[in-house]
Amino acid sequence: MAEPVELPSRIGILPFRNKVLLPGAIIRIRCTSPSSVKLVEQELWQREEKGLIGILPVRDAAETLSVGSMLTQGTDLGSSKNQTGLSDSHKLDGKSQQEPIHWHTRGVAARALHLSRGVEKPSGRVTYTVVLEGLCRFSVLELSTKGTYSTARISPLDMTKAEMERVEQDPDFIALSRQFKVTAMELISVLEQKQKTGGRTKVLLETVPLHKLADIFVASFEISFEEQLSMLDAVDVKVRLLKATELVDRHLQSIRVAEKITKKVEGQLSKSQKEYLLRQQMRAIKEELGDNDDEDDDVAGLERKMQSAGMPPNVWKHAQRELRRLKKMQPQQPGYNSSRVYLELLADLPWQTSSEEVEMDLKAAKERLDSDHYGLEKVKQRIIEYLAVRKLKPDARGPVLCFVGPPGVGKTSLASSIAAALGRKFVRISLGGVKDEADIRGHRRTYIGSMPGRLIDGLKKVAVCNPVMLLDEIDKTGSDVRGDPASALLEVLDPEQNKTFNDHYLNVPYDLSKVIFVATANRAQPIPPPLLDRMEVIELPGYTPEEKLRIAMRHLIPRVLDQHGLNSEYLKVPEAIVKVIIERYTREAGVRNLERNLAALARAAAVRVAEQEQDRDRDGVALNKDVQQISSPLLESRLAEGGGVEMEVIPMAMGVNNHEISSAFRRVIMSPLIVDDEMLEKVLGPPKYDDKETAERVSTPGVCVGLVWTSFGGEVQFVEATSMVGKGDLHLTGQLGDVIKESAQIALTWVRARAAELNLGCAQGEGNLLEGRDIHIHFPAGAVPKDGPSAGVTLVTSLVSLFSRRRVRSDTAMTGEITLRGLVLPVGGIKDKVLAAHRNGLKRVILPERNLKDLVEVPPAVLASMEILLAKRMEDVLEHAFEGGCPWRQHSKL
Repeated sequence: MAEPVELPSRIGILPFRNKVLLPGAIIRIRCTSPSSVKLVEQELWQREEKGLIGILPVRDAAETLSVGSMLTQGTDLGSSKNQTGLSDSHKLDGKSQQEPIHWHTRGVAARALHLSRGVEKPSGRVTYTVVLEGLCRFSVLELSTKGTYSTARISPLDMTKAEMERVEQDPDFIALSRQFKVTAMELISVLEQKQKTGGRTKVLLETVPLHKLADIFVASFEISFEEQLSMLDAVDVKVRLLKATELVDRHLQSIRVAEKITKKVEGQLSKSQKEYLLRQQMRAIKEELGDNDDEDDDVAGLERKMQSAGMPPNVWKHAQRELRRLKKMQPQQPGYNSSRVYLELLADLPWQTSSEEVEMDLKAAKERLDSDHYGLEKVKQRIIEYLAVRKLKPDARGPVLCFVGPPGVGKTSLASSIAAALGRKFVRISLGGVKDEADIRGHRRTYIGSMPGRLIDGLKKVAVCNPVMLLDEIDKTGSDVRGDPASALLEVLDPEQNKTFNDHYLNVPYDLSKVIFVATANRAQPIPPPLLDRMEVIELPGYTPEEKLRIAMRHLIPRVLDQHGLNSEYLKVPEAIVKVIIERYTREAGVRNLERNLAALARAAAVRVAEQEQDRDRDGVALNKDVQQISSPLLESRLAEGGGVEMEVIPMAMGVNNHEISSAFRRVIMSPLIVDDEMLEKVLGPPKYDDKETAERVSTPGVCVGLVWTSFGGEVQFVEATSMVGKGDLHLTGQLGDVIKESAQIALTWVRARAAELNLGCAQGEGNLLEGRDIHIHFPAGAVPKDGPSAGVTLVTSLVSLFSRRRVRSDTAMTGEITLRGLVLPVGGIKDKVLAAHRNGLKRVILPERNLKDLVEVPPAVLASMEILLAKRMEDVLEHAFEGGCPWRQHSKL
């Protein structure tokens, strides 16, 4: 061992909160606070091997002091944190400046075995990592905290060499030493036998003085802070040996108890029972503790859980029968695990548990819906109506709503808003691509790997019997040899049947009548009519440009900035730029592409912020300096399982958050990036859409603009017709279905029958209209399948334009089905089609007269900016489609 250390009269103090460093122990600390950094730099870094610091335990004033005496000092202290387990309660930072801190009157002088210096990025703050070894005890005579770090006037507590020689002759000391050696040797033998290691640790008993060895042993144990302080205060070597002997003996007894439990378990095991080792160990531990009560048995616990589940009488009777069967089975039997899982499901299901709904405040619910969603007045009104009914009749049945609309209009998020407005839990079940009926009704328990259906599983997860359940993409279910999920949903969505919904796995009726079902679909046509009849269909059309602008400013831009770690201080997107994105970069019913474009702008801004931070980070330099290699034999002493006596203490920096510092630098240095037209084109590229597109494509006769409906909302469809030398044949291209092909044949027949009246073709008569020529009609884009009857009026107008060599008005779009007699029949999707025309900058729309009632659903702002023209016959369509009407036709009487 080293010679006695000569302590200075005054020494720098590093406080340890709720932790004690004993002589001979080794710790590693990281200093980041200004006071601790200054202390290490002046006392250790500059003095190198000769440097010493004092480690003084401290604790908060709120804690009751039970060991030793304390000095009270309200000051700003360095902080420490044990990397291997110290919590935030060990920190001493600026937040505790106003709280008095109790300093212990005794500490330990320490020297640095290893010292390294570094610089944090991006703040440039200097930090030190120090490996300290405790040397000797001292007593604090006077404590001063006026400087950058605390200092103390101290006096040594360790005995001199002459004093120690006199104590070693004391019979009491000799007896205590002998007892400590015996206990310590026994502990070392047990540990070495358990770990199968060599006898290096036994050398310590012969080479290290016993009064110092006592500190080393105790420092390796996990003991309380009070016991650590008691050991630190044990200046008398006899008292120190007595305390150390007690702690070593306690540690030895705990190891023996653990070995006794292990041997008892191993003696009870047979070769066929080794997989139940953990269960036997738990049972043996309970026996050792005298806590082997039957109430803690797993099966008994499961039975109590089932009793408190609130099952209906018929279900409880079935569960009891299954539980009696489980009790008669052995755990190794094949059916034991499946029966147990089944009973756990019965116990976990919310038979009676329900969400406590908030008081029905219609005004607050409407404000919540308005804050989450812009527009969608019809849907919001339907939800408010249901809330009003629930207020008058609390046990009213929940509606089965089906939101039908193109992607990106907020169907799924609207369902979660309904749950929030009702104060209920929300569960989402995706049905897209589901083809197995068992996904709805579950598998029968006779199958290996059987499990309940998605509905029962969802109710188990939310743990309430009255959630809002979203059946997402209900129009995309399929069917095959495994059954039809859509047919299985008939029982789920029928209020008269779902009171006794029977899941194949559950095999007992379950009440789904308290669940509010909300379904979403892009189209209603693929949904089977019986299933559609059980739901209240609410159509969600696309948004107008004005609505998209409001949604972007209120919801999309804040969300995109938050997702990219930005805020309005870094990136600003003016309304004018958002309008340009809506009109020239996106043409969609929803807002998903709009959000993607906004995200592209946010990523460009994030690159700029990150690059500027990286430029500042390049100035940081990390330094490392070794003061002394760790060569002490104490590092080789490993007295407990899993390692030695090292401890890591990491200080925090005065309550300052690195992210806050970084944000503050960014706010000072950077100015907000305002998106302009130049940046918009640089990030998103040239505009994808142009208002002149329709005028350019309708610049020649034979081209007409129609309106179609798709699962993504309304779209503009161009129809192109041309003639060439031929035999009078009709050619159709563009991936057309049978219905649209028949509409083209009807349109050509009608035009040929009215050729003379419309003054088309040669003067000899209508028979010469197709003589020596073929007609080719094309529907761009050719890769998209098309079908339906609503292109009839568009086909006729295109043919009349071709034969009359007159151009159709470029600001006009049309839709409607035609008959052989020239009547214009109504079509569907009027709202989506009108919105599509509005998105594409068209000002006039020709609609069937019988579709006038459908214009009520079109937003008033859209109707005010467009001219809606109604047509009862095909002649009315032609009158509106050409500039100046259709003066060349003769008025016919049909």
